[in-house]
Amino acid sequence: MKRVLTIQDISCLGKCSITIALPIISALGSETVILPTAVLSTHTMFQGFTCKDLSDQIDPIVEHWKKEGVEFDAIYTGYLGTQEQIDQVKEIFRSFRKEGTVIIVDPVMADNGKLYPAFDMDYVKKNATLCSEADIIVPNITEACFMTGMEYREHHDEAYIKELLSRLNEFGARVSVLTGVSFSDGMTGVMGYDRESDDYFLYQNRKIDATFHGTGDLFTSTCVGEIMKGKNWRDAMRIAADYTAHTIEVTMENPDKPWYGVDFEATIPYLINAE
Repeated sequence: MKRVLTIQDISCLGKCSITIALPIISALGSETVILPTAVLSTHTMFQGFTCKDLSDQIDPIVEHWKKEGVEFDAIYTGYLGTQEQIDQVKEIFRSFRKEGTVIIVDPVMADNGKLYPAFDMDYVKKNATLCSEADIIVPNITEACFMTGMEYREHHDEAYIKELLSRLNEFGARVSVLTGVSFSDGMTGVMGYDRESDDYFLYQNRKIDATFHGTGDLFTSTCVGEIMKGKNWRDAMRIAADYTAHTIEVTMENPDKPWYGVDFEATIPYLINAE
């Protein structure tokens, strides 16, 4: 069985970060090891949430794993709260990367043309250095623009996305994937670039007029799980895009749909049978 380490926060209520990564990657057949960077009572769309930083626990946990001879087939990072945690994660990459270990970085820090309130440009630069140590990076368009210095455009064409991917490629990851790519009304999806084969991949599906917190985590967690099953990154992205869209549709049909996240629990059987 493959073993995946995921490094991100735990939002106790909210259907995001580790509370999505753990069940999704596990359902796809990999042992999922967690390294929490912080514990929040809820995710940050709630008012008055509590947050306990766990930076001081990361190094002792890692040292224990080293003593136990723990190894990982993949390391997947999501939301990291501080620049110091990024440095800690880079050291984890160096300590546990072995031949065949896949490192996937989702540089969670921005959306809709704006940085999240906790972050500044120094954090952006530090996150870009983390991306440089990954095999696969999965930013959204906003995050990619901040890291590359390109102007953010809500409406974009293929030339703009290819230029953005070209600049992301300079960080050094083998595969750069952009989420939220839309070239026509009513459609959205992903576009990626593989520097080894020097080719692009585009996948589009129907855009659903709804926004839920945690769908990016759902997408990337699915990609990680599918790659561990042996899928190539293109098929993994396609399955993840379809699964995320399907989960949003199912959530929209729920009369008591939670505003704070999607009903991924109801769609896991769909994911397990996806090809």
